[in-house]
Amino acid sequence: MTKSLSIRNALLDTIGTIADRRSLLVYVVGGYVRDLVLGREVRDMDVVVLGNGIEFAGMVAGEMKANLVTFPKFGTAMMTVGESKVEFVGARKESYDRNSRKPAVAQGTLEDDLARRDFTVNAMAVSLNKADRGTLIDPHGGQDDLKKKILRTPLDPEQTFDDDPLRIMRAMRFAAQLGFSIDDRILRAAREMKDRLKIVSQERISEEFLKILMSPKPSAGLLPMHQTGVLEVVFPEMARLSGVDQRKEHHHKDVFLHTVKVIDNISEHTQNVWLRMAALMHDIAKPRTKAFKEGTGWTFHGHEEAGARMVKPLFRRMKFPLDHVPYVEKLVRLHLRPMALVDEGVTESAVRRLLYEAGEEIDDLMCLCRADITSKNPKLVSQVKGNYERVAQKMTEVEEKDRMRKWRPALDGEEIMRVCGIEPGRVVGRLKQAVVDAILDGKIPNEHDAALNYLISIKDPILEQGESDKP
Repeated sequence: MTKSLSIRNALLDTIGTIADRRSLLVYVVGGYVRDLVLGREVRDMDVVVLGNGIEFAGMVAGEMKANLVTFPKFGTAMMTVGESKVEFVGARKESYDRNSRKPAVAQGTLEDDLARRDFTVNAMAVSLNKADRGTLIDPHGGQDDLKKKILRTPLDPEQTFDDDPLRIMRAMRFAAQLGFSIDDRILRAAREMKDRLKIVSQERISEEFLKILMSPKPSAGLLPMHQTGVLEVVFPEMARLSGVDQRKEHHHKDVFLHTVKVIDNISEHTQNVWLRMAALMHDIAKPRTKAFKEGTGWTFHGHEEAGARMVKPLFRRMKFPLDHVPYVEKLVRLHLRPMALVDEGVTESAVRRLLYEAGEEIDDLMCLCRADITSKNPKLVSQVKGNYERVAQKMTEVEEKDRMRKWRPALDGEEIMRVCGIEPGRVVGRLKQAVVDAILDGKIPNEHDAALNYLISIKDPILEQGESDKP
């Protein structure tokens, strides 16, 4: 029986009316139809016309006085109306050179057009013409797959991925975004064809990876990436966490499974993709810092500092925006500090120092620390969370008293150079740090005169040491 869907969209009504006047058959396809069936809100639309897509887009944009951008090389056009974007294309079939993602395009039927799409749930169309408006065209069983919550490809998955290897990443992304399982044939094809991803630009791969990280439950994409070996191609440093044993008290024994759980945990509390990235990278250096200690087991001394140093090279290779590097570096570097405070004693000076070093990122750091608890022992989880609450309470007390988040030392480098009669150099940094340490340790108040007097009292030995360091 032919299925009909109710489309309540004035923009699509207008597109259908214009197509009727010109005796053209036109359909809305892809993600819009998928989300319509799922009952999800969607603004952007893909429209297929049996004819020239760019010419039809020009007709629609002209009547609606809308902004239109055309891409003649690809036979597509993009129209913007308010907050909605509509992409127009003529029904087509494609063939691919194995060394490129750019297809050779030929005019085709609607069935050709739907068959070339990535997954059955995206290979459905709905007519916009008045005669059969709302009629669902679903030749590959996409609606049933939506009900079953499974991802399948319209054609053989090896052909689908051979044509466009980025679809391997899109399978993982849709699984994470929609909460769907992935058909075994897709997983086998992904495993066999993962190296084809090397012809895809790093920007496109990273875009899909970040979408996985931003999904409601990133593990739904990260785990199949790992199981198929795709993660080893895309983000090998994360893949290498698998099989790295650690003590079980607070975490999973396997660092990879622990990391995935931390990402899922933190995703329940933040939409900040770079905080989620910090969760992904917080133990990234454990494989290179792993050592066995008798009576203790595996240790990872210095992995937080080594991990922080890995952030920038990883961002460069993945072509993530570098302006987020300092933020992720800071969180990776400091992620053990709050627990260390518990072990060492939650003193005011230690809390003051942590607040100074974390600055405005202290809340994000504590969010990461809480997400880092992945033990399956409820008693231990309760104990660790209680310890973090003690630290948080002490932070609140110190913050209220000292306003540490926006704290600035009472003396700056310019005044230190003037008082000590020295030029810019490492000695200025040593002197400034000595004053900062005295303030953070509570030896002197963060007041100008107290800081100046302290500088005068300690400067001579540091200046003499600076002289002796010169070649």
